[in-house]
Amino acid sequence: MNVKQDLELQQQSDHSSDQLLRHPPGQRRPRGFAAAAAAAAADGGGGASSGGGGGGGTKGKREREKEKERTKLRERHRRAITSRMLAGLRQYGNFPLPARADMNDVLAALAREAGWTVDADGTTYRPSSAPSLPPPPSQLGQYPVRSVESPLSVTSLKNCSIKASLDCLPSPVFRIDESLSPASIDSVVAAERDMKGGDKYMTSSPITSPDCVDADQLMRDVRAGEEHGNGLPRTPYVPVFVMLPTGIINNFCQLVDPEGIRQELKHLKSLHIDGVSVDCWWGISEGWNPQKYVWSGYRELFNIIREVKLKVQVVLAFHECGGNGSGEIPISLPKWVLEIGKDNQDIFFTDHEGRRNTECLSWGIDKERVLKGRTGIEVYFDFMRSFRAEFDDLFSERLISAVEIGLGASGELKYPSFPERLGWRYPGIGEFQCYDKYMQQNLRKAAKLRGHSFWGTGPENAGQYNSRPHDTGFFCERGDYDSYYGRFFLHWYSQTLIDHADHVLSLANLAFEETRIIVKIPAVYWWYRTASHAAELTAGFYNPTNQDGYSQIFNMLKNHSATLKFVFSEHPSSAPESDEAFADLEGLIWQFLNSAWDHGLTVAGQNSLPCYDRESYARILETAKPRNDPDHRHLSFFVFQQPPLATMQRQLCLSELDLFIKCMHGEVTGDVQN
Repeated sequence: MNVKQDLELQQQSDHSSDQLLRHPPGQRRPRGFAAAAAAAAADGGGGASSGGGGGGGTKGKREREKEKERTKLRERHRRAITSRMLAGLRQYGNFPLPARADMNDVLAALAREAGWTVDADGTTYRPSSAPSLPPPPSQLGQYPVRSVESPLSVTSLKNCSIKASLDCLPSPVFRIDESLSPASIDSVVAAERDMKGGDKYMTSSPITSPDCVDADQLMRDVRAGEEHGNGLPRTPYVPVFVMLPTGIINNFCQLVDPEGIRQELKHLKSLHIDGVSVDCWWGISEGWNPQKYVWSGYRELFNIIREVKLKVQVVLAFHECGGNGSGEIPISLPKWVLEIGKDNQDIFFTDHEGRRNTECLSWGIDKERVLKGRTGIEVYFDFMRSFRAEFDDLFSERLISAVEIGLGASGELKYPSFPERLGWRYPGIGEFQCYDKYMQQNLRKAAKLRGHSFWGTGPENAGQYNSRPHDTGFFCERGDYDSYYGRFFLHWYSQTLIDHADHVLSLANLAFEETRIIVKIPAVYWWYRTASHAAELTAGFYNPTNQDGYSQIFNMLKNHSATLKFVFSEHPSSAPESDEAFADLEGLIWQFLNSAWDHGLTVAGQNSLPCYDRESYARILETAKPRNDPDHRHLSFFVFQQPPLATMQRQLCLSELDLFIKCMHGEVTGDVQN
């Protein structure tokens, strides 16, 4: 019926179906529904008398298929242009656009920038011509909404009291329900003016924007408020944990300097930190014989922490330490694992040239019984169960407030694609780590299931560790990374990372029931302003242009109720090498944090390098508590990596650390060391 009605309209406009099909020069080609109507006319001649068959029907079908392909190409081109426009508005225009903004969001932001008011239902007007009555609540309620979850304090886990939860909640903000398809509804613009009142957030800037308020100003404001007694407004309370150095426990699981540690903890306690982060190394506790666990040094350390009355976040480290010239005390994988590796080197990650990386075990053996009759997953689970049983009393006392699960190199969820011991230097793109025989078996199996067995190998043109994207055939502009094979390989590569985390976290939730589970993910920000995002791809994050490569990871973490800890780099965005590497730390942080918060994840932070100066503290502070974020979102807690105990810089760092902690806690009173 719709086709006939459309044909009648076409006839009324003096264009017959024959004219539509011939397309004389200068006449616009019919598109969309008009093209479908014209094709239908060619098939049946406008009625049923043609019998619905013949060459005309075949020609019309081909035309419809061609039109579909042209529509796809136009839509792909439009999305690419839209992505660049949104990136420019965020970076240079300071528009607070959501991670998956559409043109409704852009129009609303432009209208607000021009001084207009935009309601949740799209009603737009100047403040001088505002309606006499605000929209009724029922009108807002017709849209599916959800409130933004506010992260709880690290000292209150899943059993947080009702009062504490209410204190943490921000003012209401309406957002689109994530379960709805973008094609099914229009974007619902947050009614920030009506909900928050006034114009305070009308021109808010994205976090870490170069034009946003200097985070260092907040620290100066705090100092000025303390000196002059000004009543500055308090900011959200973000707990601060200090990471204890690696060498306090030796390879025989003995506490090296108990009295020195006690004095250090008392000093940190005087700075009002909330707790400490302690690495528990697999290579120490199960270092000599399989399933023979030694925890004596950690027990002594935890007893001292209990005396000082600090909380503990435990990091179960299934990787080695100190192998990249970092100056840290070297801690290898368990000796019995290294012995197995001498006979079967495929238990380690392997690059294209066959070089082995002993930082951690390959995810290819997660389900292979090659570790004295156990799989990789079983080895991790046995270690977690032993720790939980040994320190059950500390879990009952809530002294251990959270457990971080190591999921890859450096304890981070990533492939070891940037090994300095194998010659990698910033800003090299790194190499894919999937050439051990177990990973290759999985790749061949996936290719066979896809129906293309010849895809069962890694790319041959992906360059070396220190290559640049434009020097390779795989990562260059319009390179093989976006071919049918490239998309298949990268999806398999990233899905292997997700599956590994999924399996380990499932068992971690069994071992540490009722305890917060933390997963650490690094910031791979170099080559972020290229189309392929090559460094992220080799690390396992399928995040090229126009695709949110972290969404699937965040969905998996959400399923396990895990807290996401983002490792912030202190690399200054203004450094000359940033332009050479097309680096964009601010852009990555913007995408990462907004996507994680949109998925409802609790997000925490950690600095990747020890801090020494006020500038580093200021960058951390602005990211942890963005002052211009209209949704008042902030990190759940922050883990601070301090300089080594015996350095001169550490004394300077501690003088600024006190002020930094006050800022993170939202305090405006108290003595500040000069």
